Amino acid sequence: MPLDFVSDTDVALRKERGRKAYDFGLSAEAAVARLYQSRGFDLLEERWRGRAGEIDLIFQKGGEIVFVEVKASKSFAKAATHLGAKQMVRLCASAEDYIGRLPKGLLTPMRIDLALVDGVGQVEILENALML
Repeated sequence: MPLDFVSDTDVALRKERGRKAYDFGLSAEAAVARLYQSRGFDLLEERWRGRAGEIDLIFQKGGEIVFVEVKASKSFAKAATHLGAKQMVRLCASAEDYIGRLPKGLLTPMRIDLALVDGVGQVEILENALML
C-alpha cells in the first residue's frame, strides 16, 4: 500500500474548510428556522435522526407537519443541485419514520419543503418540493 504524504498544512486547510462549511450549514438552518417561525410555524425538531437518516428541520402549523431539507451554496441554483436522488429517498423514508410515530400516523397531513440559502443568507423555499 503506497504511503500518502500530505503536509500538515494541507490537513489543516481541509479541516478549516470543513469547519467553515459546517458553520455555514448551521447558519443556513438557523435562518430557515427563523423564516418559518416568522410565518407562524412551530419548530418541533432540529436535525432529527431516524432509522433512514436525518431531517434538518421539522415544523408544524395547524395539523400539518412540514419537513425541511436545507441546502446552502453560493447561489440558489447551485444549492438546489446538492440534493441527489439517494438523499431524496432517505429523506422520504425518514419523514415516514417520523410520521409513523405520531398518533394519526400516515394520516397526518405533511409535506417536504426544500429551503435554499445563497451565499449572502437569502432564503428561497420550494414548498412540497418532493410532492408526496
